[in-house]
Parts: sequence; structure tokens; C-alpha cells
Amino acid sequence: MSKLRPSAQAVSNLMRMVGTSCSCPAHTAQGTVHVHNCSHRHASAATPRAEYAFEMATSTVRVGTGATREIGMDLANLRAKRVMVFTDPNIARLHPLKAVVESLDRAKVNHTVFSDVRVEPSDQSFQQAIDAARKYQPDAIVAVGGGSTIDTAKAANLYTVFGTAHLLDFVNAPLGKGRAVDRPLLPLIAVPTTAGTGSECTGSAIFDLKAKGAKTGIADRALKPMLGIIDPLNTRSMPTQVRLASGLDVLCHAIESYTAIPYHMRGPAPENPLQRPAYQGANPISDIWSSHALRMVAEALPRAVMDPSDTAAQDTMTLAAAYAGIGFGNGGVHLMHGCSYGISGLNRAYAHPEYPDDHPLCPHGISVAVTSPAVAEFTGSMNPDRHLEIAQVLGADVTNARREDAGSVLADALRGFLERLGVPDGISAFGYSSADIPALVESILPQHRVLKLSPRQTGAEQIATILERSLKNY
Repeated sequence: MSKLRPSAQAVSNLMRMVGTSCSCPAHTAQGTVHVHNCSHRHASAATPRAEYAFEMATSTVRVGTGATREIGMDLANLRAKRVMVFTDPNIARLHPLKAVVESLDRAKVNHTVFSDVRVEPSDQSFQQAIDAARKYQPDAIVAVGGGSTIDTAKAANLYTVFGTAHLLDFVNAPLGKGRAVDRPLLPLIAVPTTAGTGSECTGSAIFDLKAKGAKTGIADRALKPMLGIIDPLNTRSMPTQVRLASGLDVLCHAIESYTAIPYHMRGPAPENPLQRPAYQGANPISDIWSSHALRMVAEALPRAVMDPSDTAAQDTMTLAAAYAGIGFGNGGVHLMHGCSYGISGLNRAYAHPEYPDDHPLCPHGISVAVTSPAVAEFTGSMNPDRHLEIAQVLGADVTNARREDAGSVLADALRGFLERLGVPDGISAFGYSSADIPALVESILPQHRVLKLSPRQTGAEQIATILERSLKNY
């Protein structure tokens, strides 16, 4: 496929959004404008010290078939008096919520249920949940659902504690103010019903910012749940397409964390450790969790999608989601996720099978995965050994592969993996064409939090090329 590009004028206009370039240690390529703002100090200030440390933060997790029955005792042990349970309209009718409510009732824990969580939440749906929580004033929060529900509960928790804060106060810069969370939040227990986001282990909450036509979020270690209850029984009701999309999210979490820029090359060390980002770059501990999650997904996801009765594969995927959550929750993600936020945020008509059809919806895991081959082609030169390792895990024969071909080898392996699973054929399947690339790039560029973790310097032109090469994958 030829490398098509948007018009020179479009690229020029988009690059003006980015600002002037700089020579931070994270990237060394010439002639490209950074998509992130490096915090270099100039004039008389001393040269800042390069990042030298990384942190590992995650939730406590409890893993076991039927472990949901213990949640009432957990909240009684916390002496909780006003528990707010968040879920979506579908889960509200199914076993996971029933199991939680029965446990709360047995433990005589007072609670209320908010069941209006939106799948793929928006700023409006976040605000609706926040308003409900501020009115109820809970002393503990429970999230029963997929990443949309857990992220919504995180936001409700944050803005209940910070009762006068505006939604954008804590949203990642530059779309929001990026305010740090400087005091403890309420206890939050997450009960995931999908095997994908790993949100039960992370301090991130993602949503569509409708006014900007882009996904963004809040990222702070303080948001991570106190406890994640990983009970395979809660994933049994997942439709096949939800199982596929959530599993692809795990796959990309693992790949991106494992191939992110190393933490010590991210940029200057923060002046205060409170300012060290949750997404820090590849590091020796995240690498262990992410690489193992990758192997679990490669083996279990095809089985879980192809055979709904394969409960062993489903159980493996619940663990893989948590493993990858621990990995990317500290190492971070980069271009696959960065591009996905524009792809799903600008979606105006596409509706995916077996998902709610009350609004256009491109599932997060699908929107992430469709650019994975093009991203692999782009990043392969920066860590060819890891790219070849991933390709081999996905079934490629790398015996005679050259290191300079690592990106294309992994891209081909990903295309084969996605096609066998029936993933839509690139972003054109969602209605996008080359004419939409400039708008998509404009929507993606503000995703500094993830784009700065790309192992290669990335600007408007590079993102445009990735999107063009992602129009069709097969």
C-alpha cells in the first residue's frame, strides 16, 4: 500500500497546534515536530535531571470463582454506611449485579444502585454519575461492569471527594487542567464483568469529550480501586463480540506497554514525585506483567471467541486482563491507543454487533486493534528484538527474520491474528476515508499522555501515515 498523506496545508495547520520542537532525550529523530510539551527549563535554570526512577502502583486483587459473594463482608469490614453501586442497564439484569446486591444485603450494608452508566462513556454521562454521587454522598463505591462502569465510578468517586471541582480540572492536559489528586478518595471496589480493560488495576478513567470530538481521560494513581474482585463467573454472560473487543484491548495493552519508550528516556524527572505520571514508559516490572499477558492472550483469546463453552480460556483471559492492567497501568500505552481515541471519538454512524445500539459505538478494543499493524511498522525499528518476540508469540516464524524487518514481520502477524478473529478490515469499515484523515489527526494530537510514550518521535505527518495505512488491513 502506498503511503498517502493529507495535503501539505492540512499538515502545516495541524503542526501549528503542536508547538515548537525540542531535543528531549526521549526522541532523537530529525525534522519532526513533537506532539508533547517537554518541561525543559532554559535561561539560568540548571539542566533538569533525566528521569531515574519508576513506580509500581496497582490495586489489591482477589481472584476466585464465586469471590463476589465476599464483597458485602468487605464493605462491612470498612464500616461503610452508604454504598453506591454503579452498573450499566444490561449488567443490571444479570448475575454479576445480583451477586453483589445479595452479598450487600446479607451483610446488612445500606446501598443504592445507579444503573445508568453509558457504555463508552461521555463527559455528559460522567457528569450524570457525578451529580448522582454528589447528591447521595456515599462513603464507599462499588463498580460492577466493564471498563466503562469502572471508569465512571472512578470519576464519581473523585468528584464527590472534590465536591466543587469542574470536570475538566482533573482531565489530562491539554484538553483539561491536569490537576493532581492530593488527598485520599473513597474506598472503591471494582467487580469487572469483561476481560479486557484492566481498569480494576489502574488509575485511569477514559471518556468521550464531545465538544472536542475526542476521547480523553483522567490519570492519577489515587483513582485506582482499593480492591478488584476477579470472579470468572461474572464474565460468563459476555456476548462474543464483547469478548473479542475486550480481549483485543488486553492484547494492545500488553504490546504497547512492552514497546513503549523506556521510562528513563521519557524526559526530565519531576520536581515532586507527586507529578510523576502514572504512565511512565517501559520498565523492568511492567515488562514482566505485559509480556506474560501477551502470551496468555495469544493462546486464550482465539479459543474464548471461537468457543463460548471454553470456560478455561475465559478464565485465562480474566487473569490476562489484570496482568496487562498492572503492566500498562504503570508502563503506559502509546500510538494504538492514541489513534483509537480519535477513531472512536469522531465515529458518527458505526454501530458494532452485540453492543448497545442507542448511539453510534465503535468498541474501544476494536478501535485500538485496527491500527496495530501500521503502528508496528512504524515502531519496529526502535526495539526490533521485542517486535520479533511479539510476532513469534502471535505465531510468526522469525527464524530467518532480519532485525530491520521487525516492524513489518510483526505487522503481518497482527494482520493474520486480527483477520482470523473476524476484526473489521481497518478504519474504512467504520466509514472513514482518506478525506477524514486531517480531522482524525487533529483529534489525536492532543493525546499527549499516551503519544509521548511512543518509542519514535511522532507528529501530525506520522499519525496521518499510520491512519492511511490502517484504512484497510487485509
